Amino acid sequence: MKRFPKEFSSLLTREGRRVLDGKHPTLSGVLATGTTRFVGSEALIDATKARALASLLDASLGERMFPMELAIPRKATWGMKVAYKERLPKSVRVQTAMLDDEKSPARGRAEEIGLIAMLRSKSFHAFAEALSGYPLRRQWGLQTLCYRPGDYSGPHNDHHPDEPLGCDGYTDLHLTFCTEGVGHQFLVYEKEGHLSEIQSIATRGGVTCYRLPFWHYTTPLVAQQGREGHGRRWVLLGTFLDRWG
Repeated sequence: MKRFPKEFSSLLTREGRRVLDGKHPTLSGVLATGTTRFVGSEALIDATKARALASLLDASLGERMFPMELAIPRKATWGMKVAYKERLPKSVRVQTAMLDDEKSPARGRAEEIGLIAMLRSKSFHAFAEALSGYPLRRQWGLQTLCYRPGDYSGPHNDHHPDEPLGCDGYTDLHLTFCTEGVGHQFLVYEKEGHLSEIQSIATRGGVTCYRLPFWHYTTPLVAQQGREGHGRRWVLLGTFLDRWG
């Protein structure tokens, strides 16, 4: 594939279309039930198309991403005054681009390959509503991430208490496209106050949906043995605020 389809729905499998139509027995509206704040599946996007799009992203945006690296600050350990009173800020190492920022080096190329149009499509918004079960605003934030071997995101909760429209919760929809050479990467997330749940996110064409805030982290990406210099996990991300009334 040389371009992304105009509508996100063109990537969906039969299972994915059942979600979009609100007819999936377990996934439609799952986050709004209150039983979980995270859901993931690799059965919703066509695997062949996902493989081709991973290659397209790698070739088109690989050199246009911005490094985001926040190391654990020294004071997080040596600034402590009392044992077992650690406060760990978010640490991360990944490549990123804000696709809704017209000044982003990746923006122009993302438009050329149809990525922006697909992420702004009606079916992408409709799918986020159908999967999450929340009514969502029709303007949403766009971002792409690229995890390389060793890249990760440390424990964080994505809470924005200083933002009136998102302080009570919001929805993230992530699409994952892995290139050849990815061994594994996992998402660890909270359940009943413990970081006890884990799911593979090294999927060829995966969908994950989050009802934020909640605690989670992404383990370092590990390449397949003998391919340590290869392997990328591309994440296309839409951030949706609630629409009420």
